[in-house]
Amino acid sequence: MTQKEAIDILKMGHNVYLTGKAGSGKTYLLNQYINYLKDRRVSVAVTASTGIAATHIGGVTIHSWSGIGIKDKLTDRDIDSMEQKPYLWKRFENTKVLVIDEVSMLNAERLDMIDRVCKAFKRNENPFGGMQVVLCGDFFQLPPITRGSGEISFVNKSQAWCDMNLHICYLQEQYRQTDPSFLDVLNEIRSNSVSEKTMNKLRSRYKKDPEGIEIVTRLYTHNVDVDEINNKELEKIDGKKYEYEMKSAGSKALVLGLKKSCLAPEKLFLKKGAAVMFVKNNYEKGYVNGTTGEVVDFSYNNYPVVKINSGRKIIVEPENWMIEEDGKIKAEITQIPIRLAWAITVHKSQGMSLDAAEIDLSKSFVRGQGYVALSRIKSLSGLKLMGLNDIALQVDSGVLALDKDLQNCSLEMQKYLQTLDKEEKEMQHKTFIVQSGGTLDLEQIKKNRKSSSTSLDSARDKPLRVKKSTHEKTKEFLEKKLSIKKIAKERGLNDSTIIAHIEKLLEGDNSPDISYLRPDSKEFRESFKKIKAAFQESGDTKLTPVRKLLKNKFSYDDLRFARLFLK
Repeated sequence: MTQKEAIDILKMGHNVYLTGKAGSGKTYLLNQYINYLKDRRVSVAVTASTGIAATHIGGVTIHSWSGIGIKDKLTDRDIDSMEQKPYLWKRFENTKVLVIDEVSMLNAERLDMIDRVCKAFKRNENPFGGMQVVLCGDFFQLPPITRGSGEISFVNKSQAWCDMNLHICYLQEQYRQTDPSFLDVLNEIRSNSVSEKTMNKLRSRYKKDPEGIEIVTRLYTHNVDVDEINNKELEKIDGKKYEYEMKSAGSKALVLGLKKSCLAPEKLFLKKGAAVMFVKNNYEKGYVNGTTGEVVDFSYNNYPVVKINSGRKIIVEPENWMIEEDGKIKAEITQIPIRLAWAITVHKSQGMSLDAAEIDLSKSFVRGQGYVALSRIKSLSGLKLMGLNDIALQVDSGVLALDKDLQNCSLEMQKYLQTLDKEEKEMQHKTFIVQSGGTLDLEQIKKNRKSSSTSLDSARDKPLRVKKSTHEKTKEFLEKKLSIKKIAKERGLNDSTIIAHIEKLLEGDNSPDISYLRPDSKEFRESFKKIKAAFQESGDTKLTPVRKLLKNKFSYDDLRFARLFLK
């Protein structure tokens, strides 16, 4: 499938699994769709299975966004506890599209947990609460981390995967590797049919330096202390050391997450002659994530001047990494977008395009690791192979069978797409935008696009704006003595969210008068008496134990509403 075909399917609002070989442009296409939605004011949650992957698409980890954190299981009590957090209510209510990148590193249990949370907050039993879900990844790349000797549980084994009627978009174009001989090597690894011819090609690169490329990054399969290696190499260079310290603004917790995920170091030390690697895409300035080069000078304002392998010199200016939600910047960090490039782990290299790499696969410990490492390189001539072991070129047999099914499903989607004319596709695109609360006004779309571009250019110079919180807006309606249902209608939210806002407001010093909301009916008085007694018996304010004491005769919303009047 081509990128154009895939973007057509995405715009129709279908749940999609976007996949393809390494270098097929999955992340690029994902960013194109995210920008398309933002321009039309459709709220999209941009997430990934790991922090590093999240920074590549300007998002957060799915664990953080969904509120599940590091939990391996979700109980009713956990869901109840999460429902006490107004910010989660707001997050889920506003979100119309959920993107999860590098989904191959998420296990089946976690995807089901996320599905359960979405259903709970959306009050909707459709998969993921009715949101469009876009999964992106490649099962041939790094698998989920398993504890002990447990079997790898890929997301396709989850109930959520089965329920969501995924439309498969398998990208077949290749943008990273242009060397046909090297593509044959990678394709044989993917098909688990490595021939003697391919082995000979790899052996031909054994301890052989790439020609015409000065910076050859060493990739490690294990998390050896690459920082120590890089720092030692830097210290070998005589000359002045320049220091660049990361700047940050916004939520402390979100900033901390950004710093941990970003490949640019918090403190960057450089010297003339240092081997460096770009860790962000900037097509206009001529570099992408993984472009390597050497610091050859420093500009008048002390920015490093990097000569990349093509011979071009680039003055490297600071870049921003942001966490954005509902069009607002929640946190951002600013740093020179490079890191020392003598060494890096295979894990951190995922998503990069390298001109050359020195790779030792003699210590590979998981299937797919060799493919990830080798597929970072643009051509066979850029490989310096230091060793191989038996597992290095293996792929999971289950993944192999799944991949064939995915390719067949993608072909069926192509056939379906060909039955639609241009007008039909455009109508489906427009219908989805309208249903998602977005805009079709061309002038507004242009303004949104321009505004987004301007904010990226100026964000580092502006303080983060603090706007009136959503529960404060609810307070204004409470002061007008509107009912919960009327407030929900006015604000375009549901009753549960408004109740959550009220609970948050009651915790503050200047809490609103809500006595007028209390029903004066005999039915409510009798129900409230039972609910109050159950809360007292449980000795807690949690809903789940109270609901069990009451033998599930009351809904969670009933209990939450009654709880407003307990104090």
